[in-house]
Amino acid sequence: MPDKLKTILTTYSNFNEQQLEQIIKCFKPVFVKRNEILLHEGEICSKFYFVYSGCIRIYFIDKEGYEKTRQVILDDNIGTALTSFITQQPSFEFIDAQENTELLAISHKDFYTLIAEMEEWKGFYQQILEKAYLLQSRKIEALMTLNAKQRYQKLLKGNPLLIQRLSNRVLASFLDIREETLSRIKSEIRF
Repeated sequence: MPDKLKTILTTYSNFNEQQLEQIIKCFKPVFVKRNEILLHEGEICSKFYFVYSGCIRIYFIDKEGYEKTRQVILDDNIGTALTSFITQQPSFEFIDAQENTELLAISHKDFYTLIAEMEEWKGFYQQILEKAYLLQSRKIEALMTLNAKQRYQKLLKGNPLLIQRLSNRVLASFLDIREETLSRIKSEIRF
Protein backbone atom coordinates (compact mmCIF):
# COMPACT_ATOMS: atom_id res chain seq x y z
CA MET A 1 0.00 0.00 0.00
CA PRO A 2 2.71 2.56 0.83
CA ASP A 3 4.18 2.34 -2.70
CA LYS A 4 0.88 3.35 -4.30
CA LEU A 5 0.54 6.20 -1.81
CA LYS A 6 4.08 7.38 -2.62
CA THR A 7 3.20 7.40 -6.31
CA ILE A 8 0.13 9.55 -5.69
CA LEU A 9 2.01 11.91 -3.38
CA THR A 10 4.79 12.47 -5.90
CA THR A 11 2.24 13.43 -8.58
CA TYR A 12 1.26 16.36 -6.35
CA SER A 13 4.62 17.53 -5.01
CA ASN A 14 8.38 16.91 -5.11
CA PHE A 15 8.88 15.00 -1.88
CA ASN A 16 12.27 13.48 -1.21
CA GLU A 17 12.57 9.90 0.07
CA GLN A 18 12.96 10.97 3.72
CA GLN A 19 9.85 13.15 3.52
CA LEU A 20 7.89 10.33 1.90
CA GLU A 21 8.88 7.97 4.71
CA GLN A 22 7.81 10.56 7.31
CA ILE A 23 4.46 11.01 5.57
CA ILE A 24 3.84 7.27 5.09
CA LYS A 25 4.37 6.67 8.82
CA CYS A 26 1.43 8.99 9.52
CA PHE A 27 -1.01 6.90 7.46
CA LYS A 28 -2.71 3.91 9.11
CA PRO A 29 -4.49 1.10 7.25
CA VAL A 30 -8.28 0.97 7.54
CA PHE A 31 -10.44 -1.81 6.07
CA VAL A 32 -14.16 -1.21 5.67
CA LYS A 33 -16.90 -3.43 4.35
CA ARG A 34 -19.44 -2.40 1.75
CA ASN A 35 -22.07 -0.01 3.19
CA GLU A 36 -20.00 0.64 6.33
CA ILE A 37 -20.17 4.27 7.43
CA LEU A 38 -16.87 6.01 8.16
CA LEU A 39 -18.41 9.35 9.16
CA HIS A 40 -21.94 10.15 10.31
CA GLU A 41 -23.65 13.50 10.02
CA GLY A 42 -22.94 15.45 13.22
CA GLU A 43 -19.53 13.86 13.81
CA ILE A 44 -16.30 15.78 13.32
CA CYS A 45 -14.23 14.48 10.42
CA SER A 46 -10.83 13.62 11.87
CA LYS A 47 -9.40 11.54 9.01
CA PHE A 48 -8.15 12.19 5.50
CA TYR A 49 -8.19 9.10 3.25
CA PHE A 50 -6.19 7.53 0.48
CA VAL A 51 -8.32 4.88 -1.24
CA TYR A 52 -5.95 2.03 -2.01
CA SER A 53 -8.71 -0.12 -3.47
CA GLY A 54 -12.45 0.17 -3.39
CA CYS A 55 -14.79 3.12 -3.32
CA ILE A 56 -16.01 5.64 -0.77
CA ARG A 57 -18.57 8.35 -1.24
CA ILE A 58 -19.33 11.60 0.50
CA TYR A 59 -22.99 12.53 0.69
CA PHE A 60 -25.66 14.35 2.69
CA ILE A 61 -29.39 13.91 3.13
CA ASP A 62 -31.60 16.79 2.01
CA LYS A 63 -34.74 18.11 3.74
CA GLU A 64 -36.95 15.70 1.79
CA GLY A 65 -34.83 12.73 2.91
CA TYR A 66 -33.03 12.16 -0.40
CA GLU A 67 -29.35 11.33 -0.50
CA LYS A 68 -27.21 13.78 -2.46
CA THR A 69 -23.79 12.38 -3.36
CA ARG A 70 -21.20 15.13 -3.50
CA GLN A 71 -18.15 13.05 -4.32
CA VAL A 72 -17.12 9.49 -5.09
CA ILE A 73 -13.51 8.46 -4.52
CA LEU A 74 -12.22 5.38 -6.33
CA ASP A 75 -8.95 3.44 -6.21
CA ASP A 76 -5.72 5.44 -5.99
CA ASN A 77 -7.42 8.72 -5.08
CA ILE A 78 -7.64 10.86 -1.97
CA GLY A 79 -10.24 12.85 -0.12
CA THR A 80 -12.51 13.32 2.84
CA ALA A 81 -15.41 15.46 4.07
CA LEU A 82 -13.23 18.54 3.65
CA THR A 83 -15.45 21.16 5.27
CA SER A 84 -15.60 19.29 8.57
CA PHE A 85 -11.95 18.19 8.31
CA ILE A 86 -10.76 21.78 7.83
CA THR A 87 -13.04 23.47 10.38
CA GLN A 88 -13.19 20.62 12.90
CA GLN A 89 -16.90 21.34 13.21
CA PRO A 90 -19.65 18.69 13.04
CA SER A 91 -20.16 17.40 9.52
CA PHE A 92 -23.42 17.68 7.61
CA GLU A 93 -22.09 14.88 5.40
CA PHE A 94 -21.65 11.14 5.68
CA ILE A 95 -18.79 9.05 4.29
CA ASP A 96 -19.54 5.43 3.45
CA ALA A 97 -17.93 2.55 1.57
CA GLN A 98 -19.63 1.53 -1.66
CA GLU A 99 -17.48 -1.60 -1.89
CA ASN A 100 -15.21 -3.50 0.45
CA THR A 101 -12.47 -0.90 0.64
CA GLU A 102 -8.86 -0.68 1.74
CA LEU A 103 -7.84 2.78 2.91
CA LEU A 104 -4.87 4.56 4.38
CA ALA A 105 -5.96 7.27 6.82
CA ILE A 106 -4.05 10.18 8.28
CA SER A 107 -5.38 11.96 11.37
CA HIS A 108 -6.22 15.66 11.36
CA LYS A 109 -3.45 16.23 13.92
CA ASP A 110 -0.79 14.49 11.83
CA PHE A 111 -2.02 16.15 8.64
CA TYR A 112 -1.63 19.63 10.12
CA THR A 113 1.67 18.75 11.82
CA LEU A 114 3.02 17.92 8.37
CA ILE A 115 1.78 21.30 7.09
CA ALA A 116 3.69 23.05 9.88
CA GLU A 117 6.87 21.03 9.31
CA MET A 118 7.07 20.50 5.56
CA GLU A 119 6.77 23.11 2.81
CA GLU A 120 6.12 20.37 0.22
CA TRP A 121 3.13 19.12 2.23
CA LYS A 122 1.70 22.66 2.14
CA GLY A 123 2.01 22.52 -1.65
CA PHE A 124 0.33 19.10 -1.65
CA TYR A 125 -2.52 20.48 0.47
CA GLN A 126 -2.94 23.50 -1.79
CA GLN A 127 -3.26 21.22 -4.81
CA ILE A 128 -5.83 19.07 -3.00
CA LEU A 129 -7.89 22.16 -2.23
CA GLU A 130 -7.62 23.42 -5.81
CA LYS A 131 -8.65 20.02 -7.20
CA ALA A 132 -11.62 19.84 -4.80
CA TYR A 133 -12.69 23.36 -5.79
CA LEU A 134 -12.50 22.53 -9.50
CA LEU A 135 -14.44 19.28 -9.09
CA GLN A 136 -17.21 21.03 -7.18
CA SER A 137 -17.32 24.00 -9.56
CA ARG A 138 -17.64 21.67 -12.54
CA LYS A 139 -20.35 19.68 -10.80
CA ILE A 140 -22.34 22.83 -9.95
CA GLU A 141 -21.87 24.09 -13.50
CA ALA A 142 -23.19 20.79 -14.90
CA LEU A 143 -26.18 20.86 -12.55
CA MET A 144 -27.03 24.39 -13.64
CA THR A 145 -26.42 24.09 -17.38
CA LEU A 146 -27.10 20.47 -18.39
CA ASN A 147 -30.25 18.40 -18.27
CA ALA A 148 -30.29 14.95 -16.67
CA LYS A 149 -29.49 13.09 -19.90
CA GLN A 150 -26.60 15.43 -20.70
CA ARG A 151 -25.16 15.00 -17.18
CA TYR A 152 -25.32 11.22 -17.58
CA GLN A 153 -23.67 11.38 -21.02
CA LYS A 154 -20.92 13.65 -19.66
CA LEU A 155 -20.26 11.18 -16.84
CA LEU A 156 -20.35 8.24 -19.28
CA LYS A 157 -17.71 9.94 -21.39
CA GLY A 158 -15.56 11.40 -18.59
CA ASN A 159 -15.76 8.79 -15.83
CA PRO A 160 -17.38 5.55 -17.01
CA LEU A 161 -15.99 3.67 -13.97
CA LEU A 162 -18.53 5.44 -11.77
CA ILE A 163 -21.35 4.13 -13.94
CA GLN A 164 -19.92 0.61 -13.80
CA ARG A 165 -19.22 0.53 -10.06
CA LEU A 166 -22.05 2.48 -8.44
CA SER A 167 -25.57 1.24 -7.85
CA ASN A 168 -28.33 3.06 -9.74
CA ARG A 169 -29.49 4.58 -6.44
CA VAL A 170 -26.09 6.13 -5.69
CA LEU A 171 -25.43 7.09 -9.30
CA ALA A 172 -28.77 8.88 -9.45
CA SER A 173 -27.95 10.77 -6.24
CA PHE A 174 -24.56 11.75 -7.74
CA LEU A 175 -26.25 13.09 -10.88
CA ASP A 176 -29.00 14.73 -8.77
CA ILE A 177 -31.82 12.87 -10.49
CA ARG A 178 -34.36 10.30 -9.38
CA GLU A 179 -33.56 6.63 -9.87
CA GLU A 180 -36.49 6.22 -12.27
CA THR A 181 -35.10 9.01 -14.44
CA LEU A 182 -31.70 7.34 -14.50
CA SER A 183 -33.25 4.01 -15.56
CA ARG A 184 -35.11 5.75 -18.38
CA ILE A 185 -31.96 7.55 -19.56
CA LYS A 186 -29.92 4.34 -19.46
CA SER A 187 -32.54 2.51 -21.55
CA GLU A 188 -32.57 5.36 -24.12
CA ILE A 189 -28.79 5.41 -24.45
CA ARG A 190 -28.26 1.64 -24.80
CA PHE A 191 -27.30 0.74 -28.32
